[in-house]
Amino acid sequence: MRAVHFCSSCGKVQPPVPVDYFTFFGFPRKLNLDVAELEKEFYALSRRLHPDVFAQANAEERSWSLEQGSMLNDAYRTLKDPIKRTEYLLRLEGVELEEQSKQATEKARATGELKKQVVPPDLLEEVFELNMHLEELRGQKKMGEDDPALLEEIGKAKLSLEEKYDALLTELKTEWKEWDKSVDGGAANATEEGRRKILAKMLDVLNRRNYVRNLVRDMNEAME
Repeated sequence: MRAVHFCSSCGKVQPPVPVDYFTFFGFPRKLNLDVAELEKEFYALSRRLHPDVFAQANAEERSWSLEQGSMLNDAYRTLKDPIKRTEYLLRLEGVELEEQSKQATEKARATGELKKQVVPPDLLEEVFELNMHLEELRGQKKMGEDDPALLEEIGKAKLSLEEKYDALLTELKTEWKEWDKSVDGGAANATEEGRRKILAKMLDVLNRRNYVRNLVRDMNEAME
């Protein structure tokens, strides 16, 4: 499972091979990952790939060690974060998230293009009302006015969305368990169709979670 970083005979660093981050550390493609073991592996490899170790090595080995070290850092940063880990797995399986990032928002504002943003069906009514409140708040700020009742109403909506945001992480973790079962092959959803359904559910949760996150960010900006 694990990528070969060093020669088993002489111990010299090997050229990096195109493997996924899970394979790089020798983990199966599961989402309930042992973060303590990941950290242990990371620091062990970091010591062996440190530039000082290759100070007297030839140019080829120094180049390989730098490439291995770069991939090590990228893999560690991705896998240690549960959301990044989930998004990465989805990309490995050919699934992409909707453009809900802050960068996508800023790009849309700069280019005038319409950012792809799908309102989750369960939030349609809430978002419609909230957008009306935010527009009203922005209008008041331009006029130098202040409406405590409106701010209180938006504050309550913000609290409700933050609770939804936390609940969506719990929902996502439930899908992690189902995915891991499918990887082991001992569950009814271990079929390709079953795995695709789990991936679709995780994608839906992440898209809803990203939408809520961005909505809360917009509320904070409006209330500043």
